[in-house]
Amino acid sequence: MHTDSLLLNALYYLLAAVIAVPLFKRLGLGSILGYLFAGVVLGPHALGAIEDPESVLHFAEYGVILMLFVIGLELDPDKLWGMRKHIAILGGTQVLVTGAIIAGGFAALLALPLAVILGLTLALSSTALAIQLMSEERILASPLGRRGFSILLLQDLAVIPILITVSVLAPHAATSAGVPWYFTGLAVAGVLVFGRYGLSEVLGSVARTNNREVMTAASLLIVIGVAVLMNFVGLSMGLGAFLAGIMLANSDYRHQLESDIEPFKGILLGLFFIAIGMTLNLELLWASPLRLLGLALGFVLLKTLLLTAILRWQRVSYKEGFQLGLMLSQGGEFAFVVLSQGQQAMLFSAQLAEQLTLIVGLSMALTSPLVTLYRNVWRSRSAGQPDQDAHWDSHQPEVIIAGFGRFGQIIGRLLQARHIPFTAMDKDSAHVEFVKQFGNRLFYGDLTRLDLLRGAGIKHAKILVVAVNDVAQSLAIIDLAREQNSRIKIIARAVDRFHAYQLYKRKVDSVVRETFASSLEAATETLEQLGYTEGQALEVAKRFRLHDEELLERSAQHLEDMEELRNIAQSGRRELELLFEEDTRKQVAD
Repeated sequence: MHTDSLLLNALYYLLAAVIAVPLFKRLGLGSILGYLFAGVVLGPHALGAIEDPESVLHFAEYGVILMLFVIGLELDPDKLWGMRKHIAILGGTQVLVTGAIIAGGFAALLALPLAVILGLTLALSSTALAIQLMSEERILASPLGRRGFSILLLQDLAVIPILITVSVLAPHAATSAGVPWYFTGLAVAGVLVFGRYGLSEVLGSVARTNNREVMTAASLLIVIGVAVLMNFVGLSMGLGAFLAGIMLANSDYRHQLESDIEPFKGILLGLFFIAIGMTLNLELLWASPLRLLGLALGFVLLKTLLLTAILRWQRVSYKEGFQLGLMLSQGGEFAFVVLSQGQQAMLFSAQLAEQLTLIVGLSMALTSPLVTLYRNVWRSRSAGQPDQDAHWDSHQPEVIIAGFGRFGQIIGRLLQARHIPFTAMDKDSAHVEFVKQFGNRLFYGDLTRLDLLRGAGIKHAKILVVAVNDVAQSLAIIDLAREQNSRIKIIARAVDRFHAYQLYKRKVDSVVRETFASSLEAATETLEQLGYTEGQALEVAKRFRLHDEELLERSAQHLEDMEELRNIAQSGRRELELLFEEDTRKQVAD
């Protein structure tokens, strides 16, 4: 009977999601509101199809955990350290200022410590909802999106002291046994050391089985294992999953892990929002609808205005600040946890906990349509006006693609697929005409003109991709770019070996030889067809690539000395022969 009930509940979830989500997306209200509406319909206050929404919510929280893991995969430690200013200033200011103002409102009703707990709790936003909104609005990978993510990251870190405070104020509440702080530190250190030195070996062993299902199981084991361990030592499971993602950010298996986790993340996140919808007490809403809707709307407006002011303080435009503030204006899923624990420990009355739960749920429901309304109003105000620079009100582009032929277009399409804005430059307007449709900047003209490069934002860009197929033009662009921005990273296309010599001599960060990579790919595929495993074929190709790149760098230092170039080429051939002979001996020995 239990199995039948589980399958029937699963049928309800899937049916509600398949009907509600496409409908709400067609109406322009977003998928998240569709999930919330489906939960309301299935919940005990409507159809009553699901009797125990709390148990569903606990299970569905794994969706948030998987989402934090995927986010961690996108952030290597160096990038995270580079975000420390935004995390500390933006995130810290938002939590403290918003928490203080909300706590002031509760101070007349509750003791000051409880008011502070509620203030800080309601200052937090829904990571799952905000990330999904930023992704749907295509700003997640932009500088504005990274500011939003910095705020959300600080909020996730703030969960720990809030939980500790709740446990101190309610020492007799039903909580797990305390864990000594040094044990927590050892656990975190152990996870970091294993992630740095042992995890790649484990994943390599799994990958060599060539079994996709086992690799997927290993991915889930890593995420859930680290999350459960962190929860056991007193930290949040979400923080543990995020930590696991960061550990693997520089791993060769990062993309494989991300693709394996993505389907589970999407399904469980949808279930999470359905569960939130089921927990909303509609009877309480029907009793005083105007009051509760007014409080929820006031709460959303307060957080939006505070975030806009904080972002403006950091020189973000009013337009972008209000847009991001609106996306982070709702209450967070963590509020449900604190309110539930506080009610059980008799810190808060049942009536206050239910009302605040409903207000947080309503704020989540309001956010998506308000973002949609804001987007439509802004578009209507901007109709008929060129707005290709609208995204760049307060910041400069981070990626510039110089040359937008077939080579550059592939790079642009890949960046667009990940919602990463870029500036395209080309002397042929037909190559970049379609870029305007996707909100990216474009510049026509002679790419070696200094004023054109300055207009494109070369002084502030982080990465320049030189994709032109003209050698002289390519070198001129690189020289001009380095004069204007000595810190810029340059990735350059090399049309032939002599071009590559000159690029190496200019110390370009990455030289991409247009036929070399495809030839290596073809060679790797040839080895696999001859019976080599994928790992063996990739290892051979890697050794050959490293050898050839080393040879190129050595040759680049002697461009004017033809005799030395010939000597280097001859010694390179001998070295390559020795490498092949060494590989042959290893195969015989094996």
